[in-house]
Amino acid sequence: MPNHHDLANLIWQIADLLRGPYRPPQYERVMLPMTVLRRFDCVLAPTKVQVLRKHAQVKDKYKDEALDKVLNRAARQRFHNHSPLSFETLKGDPDNIDKHLVSYVKGFSSNIHTIFDFFEFETEIEKMREANILYLVVSKFCEVDLHPDSVPNEQMGLIFENLIRRFNELANETAGDHFTPREVIRFMVNILFINDNDLLTTPGTVRKLLDPACGTGGMLAEAQNYLREHHTGARLYVYGQDYNKRAFATAASDMLIKQVDHNGGGDNVRFGDSFIDDQFPEERFDYFLTNPPFGVDWKKQQKEIQREHEKLGYGGRFGAGLPRVNDGALLFLQHMVSKFELVLPKQHKYGSRLAIVFSGSPLFTGGAGSGESNIRRWIIENDWLEAIIALPELMFYNTGIGTYVWIVTNRKEKKRKGKIQLLDVRERFIPMRRSLGDKRRKIGEGKEGEPDQIGDIVKLYGRFVSNEQSKIFDNADFGYTRVTVERPLRLRYDLSQPSRLHLLEDKEVEKLGEERGVELAEALGTLSGYAPFHDDARFLSTLVTRLSFRISKGLMKSIRATLAAKDASAEPVRDLNPDDLPLPDFEALDDWEILPDPALRDYENIPLKEDINEYFRREVIPHVPDAWMDRSKDKVGYEINFNRHFYKYTPPRPLEEIDADLKKAEEEIMRLLREVTA
Repeated sequence: MPNHHDLANLIWQIADLLRGPYRPPQYERVMLPMTVLRRFDCVLAPTKVQVLRKHAQVKDKYKDEALDKVLNRAARQRFHNHSPLSFETLKGDPDNIDKHLVSYVKGFSSNIHTIFDFFEFETEIEKMREANILYLVVSKFCEVDLHPDSVPNEQMGLIFENLIRRFNELANETAGDHFTPREVIRFMVNILFINDNDLLTTPGTVRKLLDPACGTGGMLAEAQNYLREHHTGARLYVYGQDYNKRAFATAASDMLIKQVDHNGGGDNVRFGDSFIDDQFPEERFDYFLTNPPFGVDWKKQQKEIQREHEKLGYGGRFGAGLPRVNDGALLFLQHMVSKFELVLPKQHKYGSRLAIVFSGSPLFTGGAGSGESNIRRWIIENDWLEAIIALPELMFYNTGIGTYVWIVTNRKEKKRKGKIQLLDVRERFIPMRRSLGDKRRKIGEGKEGEPDQIGDIVKLYGRFVSNEQSKIFDNADFGYTRVTVERPLRLRYDLSQPSRLHLLEDKEVEKLGEERGVELAEALGTLSGYAPFHDDARFLSTLVTRLSFRISKGLMKSIRATLAAKDASAEPVRDLNPDDLPLPDFEALDDWEILPDPALRDYENIPLKEDINEYFRREVIPHVPDAWMDRSKDKVGYEINFNRHFYKYTPPRPLEEIDADLKKAEEEIMRLLREVTA
């Protein structure tokens, strides 16, 4: 029996036939659907005669889904093909092979026909016909034996994964959108199932896993592999959704090729936008595993998402908040949390665990009260965030930025309740022999002489202790209260300046009418010879004594805006009521509220664990004695400043060493110059 590497290489060699009409990054458009087609052809061969006979008997009696069910039973599979053609008979008419191949594909059951529609395979058939390579490609695939007796489902899955990986590497400019490095997935799967050995070894255990941005299905496949290797008695139903047509078709094909455990009709991978076209609206899942695109914007879905947020609140998926429109990563997190299983052990419901790959942005983007901060607050205050793991850079195919795996669950171990673990494993990697796009590093898996870095990280995670790479924090350590710090508005009035002319042109003065406007101008004129007023209340009281009418709140505002200048030596401005002017007792001003100066407004982020008043007295008043807090504007925020917690101070080198190095460099430059001039 040939191994999966040999068969994958054989199929890979066929791709050379496409050179010319197709560029290497485009090979997967033909090779993946052709591999799927050949596998299905081989799988259905033993029951082909029975299916054709049954089709002749019932084609007029049943239609569509009912017909599919009958013929699937005849094929003893989750799909069938009622076309009389096969790969072998396709070769019999080279001149019309394109028409026969299209007819053959249309003979499949609707679930398979849909997959090839998403592959847009008819377009590729026509392109190969025009390039005169279609017959040759089909003939070569006929020589590849993918019959289940020769290639079991598990081995076929490995072949398909091998091809997906290779084709994604060829198209590495977009590979990261649909393909996560296998060692990263294995690491995430190990963490996801770390505490469930007892649960998964219970006879008859059935669990469900969802990837709402499944791409080509790599995470679903790896989760299946883990269960197959470690818990043969457990069954894991995997489900996925993606809105990229080719990625969806690849994932759906992969699931059918492997004949994975499924609950129902087998349509466990579905096409659609998870944000606005959720294909599993009523489902709850035990596990979630995903790598959503980094920095994906959600402008197209914005109206529907905002409507759900505003109308349903926490009754919908996005009640906690909405992140900025240019990065929807946290929307995926909320979407998955909304599908968490409840913790009801007596009903065999044990909650959910989630592992998701994020860039650094969701850790700290957005201040208190923003959508991002509110989502973090919701996750942390509900005690769902278990850990965040910083991965090495240069790990993904289309980005070299830092990445983080979040572990979120509603069933923390007792020792983890109220705690969050941060792990920094950015230095645990091995360099790759050959770069794949931006991917130049990988986490060692303990194979072929590699260190078992995945095992080491999982052990570090499981020990749950504090050291240089693992830090344990209370949930409240990441929260803070954003307090508004105000300082007094202080104004000085100097009527010797021409600013009073601007006041007389103000709209509030126009409202007074001509007679009162003249009276105001005359009153201001009588004050022009006075020394500057450094007290707003005294100035306004003096002014109104020269008027026969009461000034309005609007006019008072205009007077301050046009006649006053800010002066740090002036008295604080009080929130006066025009009806109380003139003031008979200036000592009573202490009872009036001080107006804040918006230009001097500041904010202080005070840790949740701190007493706010004590912190303010200790940290703010010594520097700004006249400041006060406006507690009516308090906002609670959460951020996770990962780097701060793992920062290591490196003292600068002594100046003597730096001077010595500079001197050596100068001497070397002079030596080179002498050689050149000589």
